[in-house]
Amino acid sequence: MASALASRRCVPCRKGTPALSETDSKRLAAEVPAWALRDGKKIERHFEFEDFAAAMRFVNRVAEVAEKEQHHPDIAIHWNKVELTLWTHSIGGLHENDFVVAAKIDELLEEPTAGAPNLAG
Repeated sequence: MASALASRRCVPCRKGTPALSETDSKRLAAEVPAWALRDGKKIERHFEFEDFAAAMRFVNRVAEVAEKEQHHPDIAIHWNKVELTLWTHSIGGLHENDFVVAAKIDELLEEPTAGAPNLAG
């Protein structure tokens, strides 16, 4: 099911652009409920897959989305676990782009080629 956020594109964000307010961050976070707000400045999500190969297939798909949007998550891989963290480094906080990429990543899980994650959060 496509979300409104997933249909948007990331826009260039330069240093000096204000980070989202707490209210706006919470509003957008409600559109990607599997992602957790962290310190009001980042969003993160944890995934668990059957094995390392499935985790890597997913990470490679995430990389394709990130390159297309020119907005890249921090990625940690621990055998079959993947942790993704999104925030806009240049502004030191959250921007709508972070939520757009989160929504696009969520859509990857709906595609049969993503592997079958055991969602851990």
